[in-house]
Amino acid sequence: MPQLSLYVTQDQFQKIEREAHADKMSLSKWVVSQIMNKIEPRYPEGWADLFGSISDPSFSRPEQPVLETREFL
Repeated sequence: MPQLSLYVTQDQFQKIEREAHADKMSLSKWVVSQIMNKIEPRYPEGWADLFGSISDPSFSRPEQPVLETREFL
């Protein structure tokens, strides 16, 4: 498996370590997940469930113009 070396400051390392710990991941897995999210972004799980979920009556589709009828060519 290929390896990648990164050079970071002590402050950067501590921040990375904190984030990895908060996500309950190893440093390596956390860094890889961050890189992959940047180069292959994905929608979060459940995002499709949001469609049609707005119940505010002021949120409505504007009136649409009537389409013209064209002659058949």
